[in-house]
Amino acid sequence: MAVRKIRELGDEILRKQCKEVPKMTLRTKMLIGDMLDTMYDAMGVGLAASQVGILKRIVTIDVGDGPIVLINPEVIETSGEQTGEEGCLSVPGKAGVVTRPSYAKVRALNENMEEIEVEGEGLLARALLHEIDHLDGKVYVDLVEGGLHDVKKEGEE
Repeated sequence: MAVRKIRELGDEILRKQCKEVPKMTLRTKMLIGDMLDTMYDAMGVGLAASQVGILKRIVTIDVGDGPIVLINPEVIETSGEQTGEEGCLSVPGKAGVVTRPSYAKVRALNENMEEIEVEGEGLLARALLHEIDHLDGKVYVDLVEGGLHDVKKEGEE
């Protein structure tokens, strides 16, 4: 697999609607592998296909419990509320405070094109909703309360 270039805020592809994936192909399997490699290389918890320049409804997520691949995901339930720091691989070095539901349930297809449901609270709920927003051309900066700020790197004061 390969690490792909992550598109950054200002790239018009991040504002475009992604298209449904009708069937699994070798190219799509390779894309998923590349997305996982890219996400891990960038030390992110999620990545949408549009962030690597491909307008397909695919996201990869790993909040520490192993990779989750979602094809054609749709949010079917949310509840509660959480407010916290959010960042994005397409907005490097920046973060902002965003309020999102604290629980999310998503229906999608896995890599075998089998229907699955993923439920998450806290960080997983935030990641699910953040990445699915990308598929609809939405970027978290639109939801930030009080503006973006610089993220300190490890070892910085």
